[in-house]
Amino acid sequence: MGNSHTPTRNVLEINSLSKDFKTFSLKQISFNVPQGYIMGFIGPNGAGKSTTIKLIMNLLKKNAGDIKVFGLDHLESEKEIKDRIGFVFDENYYYEELTIAAMVKIIAPFYSRWDQAAFDKHLRAFGMSPKIKIKELSKGMKMKFSLAVALSHHADLLIMDEPTGGLDPIVRAELLEILSDLIQDEAKSVFFSTHITSDLDKIADYITFIHEGEIVFTAVKDDILEQYGVVKGDKKLLDRETEKLFVGLTTNQFGFEGLVRDKTLARRTFKDQALVEKPTLEDIMLYTVRREKHVYAHS
Repeated sequence: MGNSHTPTRNVLEINSLSKDFKTFSLKQISFNVPQGYIMGFIGPNGAGKSTTIKLIMNLLKKNAGDIKVFGLDHLESEKEIKDRIGFVFDENYYYEELTIAAMVKIIAPFYSRWDQAAFDKHLRAFGMSPKIKIKELSKGMKMKFSLAVALSHHADLLIMDEPTGGLDPIVRAELLEILSDLIQDEAKSVFFSTHITSDLDKIADYITFIHEGEIVFTAVKDDILEQYGVVKGDKKLLDRETEKLFVGLTTNQFGFEGLVRDKTLARRTFKDQALVEKPTLEDIMLYTVRREKHVYAHS
């Protein structure tokens, strides 16, 4: 998936970013989004995904760390950066009473590269009338409106915060197709935050996984899926030594299923006594998040 060219530069660089709340902290997170790719930003609800995005967009003040977008400091060059970012998010920040056409008249002047013809084209493609009021839009339509706006000022980076939450599968599939097309232009990049990981199995080039305010990994998606494995087998195979291989493990009366970080090592250890399969991103997320809740066979 994505482009075969080697990434020349990062559109987003996050370095030792921290933010403290009463009950939650973002703990010195670091990752980069290379230009021309889709990065999925995954983690359970409450992991720190929205906090990170709000910090990038300067909607929250960071406690420490650096954020660079297009190589520019996100505070010093905020106006210039926001001119080049398309922001699509779950909440609705538009005036409910206005029509789409009236709302766009308000939005357009904020962008130096606003392209009304492109907006009209996206609106038609989405089957939306400019005369409809914002409050009459369904959740899927609101998301498409946000997306049409984001795609109509020639944004170099699309930042999406849970854009598919609450959307039906057909609209979700359409959105993913639009993003896949967008990324064919190697100058464009997408940072896509979601807890619905199946959306990213298909389209993401890179994955950054955040859990409890810390980065679990940030890597090429295909490398992660090659490295990790789901192992299924008889409980007799589990002992103190073999259990160390697992990130997380569930057992029932029939046997065990667990996630290992090193598929090759698991194959060597269990030989042909256990089944070792390729995981999905969801397997990786669920087993990592739920790991502390397991009853080991030899506790």
